[in-house]
Formats: sequence, C-alpha cells, structure tokens
Amino acid sequence: MGLKADEMININEPPRLHIRIVFGPKAMIGPGKAALLDQIAQKGSISAAGRAMGMSYKRAWMLIEDLNAMFRDPLVESSRGGPGGGGALLTPNGKAVLNLYRQVQNDAAFSSVASLMALSSLLKDQAIEE
Repeated sequence: MGLKADEMININEPPRLHIRIVFGPKAMIGPGKAALLDQIAQKGSISAAGRAMGMSYKRAWMLIEDLNAMFRDPLVESSRGGPGGGGALLTPNGKAVLNLYRQVQNDAAFSSVASLMALSSLLKDQAIEE
C-alpha cells in the first residue's frame, strides 16, 4: 500500500502528535473535540464554533452532548436565543478538562521528542510535495 495523494510526507516539517484519550468505547476526547471547545470559548456560540471548523451545528451539538454526558459536570452551558440571542460558554469544568487535555498533549510531545526525531530519521530522504 503506497501513500495516496492526500497522505503525502513532508520531511521539512517536524512530526506532530495527535492525542486521543479513550476512556471507553464511546467516551473519548481528541484534537477535534478540544478544538471545538476552544472555538466555543472564543466565539461564545456552538453554531459559530461549528462554522469556524467547517461542521454543521447538528454535528457540533452532538459532540458537545457527548462531552457533557461523559464528565461528572457539563463542559459547555448553552442558552437559547431571545432578544439578546443565545450563546454557549465553557463551564469551569470545561476549562479544566480542556486545560488538562492540552497538558497531556504537551507532556506527550515533550517526552517523545527524541523518539519522534529517530522515527523521522527513517523516512525517505526526498520530501514528497504536499
């Protein structure tokens, strides 16, 4: 099996880790859910966060429902529209979960630098254009 056009290697970029923490068969958090939480914190809206990530409101809402169901306390609180419009915000628990996820990412990246560089050294010498 060779690399497909959308799976090219660029040896000029350092390798990156994508961490997914799996708590159970359907209970996990990874880069996508963390990015969605980041966007909600920035935009103050589930729909705006979804749009910024190129996903539908329904998909964004489903992911937030999954996250809220997974943890003891909700990560996101939302309010329905009205005269001032609706919105969403990260709860203190949501901020804590996002910060801890980012810490796991940083810890993993820091502790794996040597192994990632060794792995990268085994790639083909010629970069494949993206």
